[in-house]
Amino acid sequence: MNTKQALLTRLDEIGHSLAHSGQALALFGLGSVGVEVARVDEWSDLDFFAIAAPGFKQRFIDNLDWLGNIRPLAWHFRNTIDGHKVLFEDGIFCEFAVFEIDELPNIAYAPGRMIWKKPDVPDSICLPSFTPKRENRNTDWLVDETLGNLYVGMARYKRGEKLSGFRFVQVDAVNRVMELAAHLETAQASVFTDIYANERRFEQRFTQTATALPDLMQGYARTPRSALAILAWLQAHFAVNTRMASEICSLCGTD
Repeated sequence: MNTKQALLTRLDEIGHSLAHSGQALALFGLGSVGVEVARVDEWSDLDFFAIAAPGFKQRFIDNLDWLGNIRPLAWHFRNTIDGHKVLFEDGIFCEFAVFEIDELPNIAYAPGRMIWKKPDVPDSICLPSFTPKRENRNTDWLVDETLGNLYVGMARYKRGEKLSGFRFVQVDAVNRVMELAAHLETAQASVFTDIYANERRFEQRFTQTATALPDLMQGYARTPRSALAILAWLQAHFAVNTRMASEICSLCGTD
């Protein structure tokens, strides 16, 4: 059985287990085992919501027998008040949450795919009541925010706060670069977008900008070089304040 078949079969097995419990109402898959099932590959895992009958949510959170009776669990960790991360003994990894139906209107999630439900449960629970929209910030704001990240990051780095400097330069500033990519090239329409994580499949969505990433993130010991590369990338594509550019270069050890 290949990975895709194994994942989808396990999800069906979880649905059967919930149905057998008599204390659940539905199960729907999210992410690559949801409506984006076409992108399941050997690196995928299971993301899902289990919908408990009224009064039984805590039972499914506190006792994972509904999973363990399918296949022994090698590891599990309650990472939120609503759910767990789980590794089955056979290597299938899961992230899930348990809710009751009346909680769903207040939960943000991507559209899901129904795996199992009781007949009186509407399919519409797979669709979120609201979906947060990624803010579409203009290029002037993004460029200036990136410059600010580089300046503060390099000041921290020079002070000896290398970890903080690394994060400002190679995380925060690069996050802004990822947003700027949408102003420079058209995203590949055939690639799924994750509204919650812009870095997901970035290399496939923005192929031109992605080629610069190795220079923009050279690692913990190379924050100054990364900062200069980000600055050079900005200058190649946008109007950059010359004074700020000079200050950043000075902090990086060059004019």
